[in-house]
Amino acid sequence: MEKKAVKVIAENRKARHDYSIIETYEAGVVLTGTEVKSLRAGRANLKDAYAAVTKSGEVYLYNAHISEYDHGNIFNHEPRRDRKLLMHKKEILKLLGKTREKGYTLVPLTLYFSHGLVKCKLALAAGKKLYDKRRDMADRSAKREIDRAMKSRNR
Repeated sequence: MEKKAVKVIAENRKARHDYSIIETYEAGVVLTGTEVKSLRAGRANLKDAYAAVTKSGEVYLYNAHISEYDHGNIFNHEPRRDRKLLMHKKEILKLLGKTREKGYTLVPLTLYFSHGLVKCKLALAAGKKLYDKRRDMADRSAKREIDRAMKSRNR
């Protein structure tokens, strides 16, 4: 089996905190030349980004920030423009049905290079309530305490 050559550009760390991830999908991203050069320099941010399926059956990434290329000219790109995502028709139709359900949204988790192409890992997610976030934090701290105890015991 062939290993994937993957280089992560940007990660949405807040997504796993704010949402329960149900399914993940991989999508290609339609970009301009200066956007790719800026991404190779690692200048991207997915903090407030989200994706949506349009009425025409296409998936778009909204609010993702890719900084302008430093050595660009007058044809430099707009940093927060809407970017089309490339997915199979069956996946898009499945996402369209799921996102119409109450509480589901599409959240980008990571932006990365895979074999020279820019890909976006999308998640079908449901928003967490405050008590869910607190429970996750308590579970994490309990696991950390257990790991510490096991480590000190093994010494």
